[in-house]
Amino acid sequence: MNILHPIVNNNLIILILICILLVILCLQCYNMIKIKKIDQDYDLSKNNDKSNIIFSEIVGRLSNLTESSSISQNELIKTLNNRIDNLSRDLNLTMRDNNSKTSESLGELKKHMDKIDEAQKNISELSGEMITLQDILSNKQTRGVFGEIQLNEIITNILPPSYFSTQETLSNSSRPDLVIKLPSPPGKIVVDAKFPLESYKKLKSSQNKLEKQEAIKQFRLDLKKHIKDISSKYIIPGETADSALMFIPSEGVYAEIHSSLEEIIEDSYRCKVWIVSPTTIWALLNTIRGLLKDVSIKKQANVIQKEIVNLIDDLGRLGLRVQKLQKHFDLANADLNEVEISTNKLINITSKIEKIRVDEN
Repeated sequence: MNILHPIVNNNLIILILICILLVILCLQCYNMIKIKKIDQDYDLSKNNDKSNIIFSEIVGRLSNLTESSSISQNELIKTLNNRIDNLSRDLNLTMRDNNSKTSESLGELKKHMDKIDEAQKNISELSGEMITLQDILSNKQTRGVFGEIQLNEIITNILPPSYFSTQETLSNSSRPDLVIKLPSPPGKIVVDAKFPLESYKKLKSSQNKLEKQEAIKQFRLDLKKHIKDISSKYIIPGETADSALMFIPSEGVYAEIHSSLEEIIEDSYRCKVWIVSPTTIWALLNTIRGLLKDVSIKKQANVIQKEIVNLIDDLGRLGLRVQKLQKHFDLANADLNEVEISTNKLINITSKIEKIRVDEN
């Protein structure tokens, strides 16, 4: 319908033009008749010829106009058809590209959805592990085991097994979580894990000043008790070092102690109990490992020096033995020369005897 609409409009315009021309022609004829009415004897044939000529010209013009209009219509239809074909071809290409891009986008979307599902699964597993960890930390006994495991994991990755022991029984029947075995001095350094989580959580969840004061008071009492227990049980003159370590398996708790309870730090210094966290004990153990390596190198250097002295003595004895062996070689060589001389004499005698036998024959 859209294509035929311009064609109908063109035909309508042509018809209107024809009608206008006919009206003009009629008006001209009417004027001519009116003007020439007075002069009826005028040569009507001449006027009719002129009218016929004019009419022929008008008809010719109308024919040309109709023909050119038909040509224009054909060209317009051809142009429109070409444009429709091009538009259809472009539309097909665009749809094909869009389908391809849509398929790629759907593929990428599926990959992202798979990753999201996997991340959701990992989050669910992590949530389950977090719930399990909360269950562990909510119980005092399991919380203590958690600290021991973390402490053991750290020291196992740093020191050789010969330099530490776990759950070793001391002379006073106490069993600390860890004993670091160093040469005397300082000797055995005892490490015990303490985790005052309940009072720490109360401190962090306090809503007002009064609750915070009560929580920090309890937190302070718990820490003092832990320091006193470690000092009294794990510092044994003549058996252990004159100081011990209290391991706090949480950086948050450790930071809170240093920021809010300076008197606890001073109290621990007086009791010779050094408070450490996972980060600080890691640095301390690496320092100890470096010192142990230096001690081991010095021991090995002494052993190497001793062995070098022994090697020099052995080389001296080897030189004497080589000299003696050379003398034996010289004597043997002289004996071999004498044997060779005797052998040559025997060969000569044998040759002479062979000659005599030949002559007799």
